[in-house]
Amino acid sequence: MLVANVVGTVWSTKKDASLTGVRLLVVQPILADGATSAETMVAADTIGAGIGERVLVVFGRAARHAIGKGHDIGFQTAVVGIVDRMELQDGRTVGTVAELDEPPTR
Repeated sequence: MLVANVVGTVWSTKKDASLTGVRLLVVQPILADGATSAETMVAADTIGAGIGERVLVVFGRAARHAIGKGHDIGFQTAVVGIVDRMELQDGRTVGTVAELDEPPTR
């Protein structure tokens, strides 16, 4: 599982039939120091997240379970939560969106 920023939405007129009705988002992982990774990935959106929000992303069996189609889906990455707030070891607070982040208190 990782925490990521939603940076985009994917539209696809042709896709595997198992993905019918599945909304796809482009997410960018957040690193431990609060920076974003250069890597992006596509995740199925099971909860209605939006661009700019911080989300929890799962992979493999957990993702297929969250999407709700079992092993009969050709996708293994899913958004399963929207972050309300995270408190990090160095005292930083991370909010739902970057504008709500707070600097370290120590």
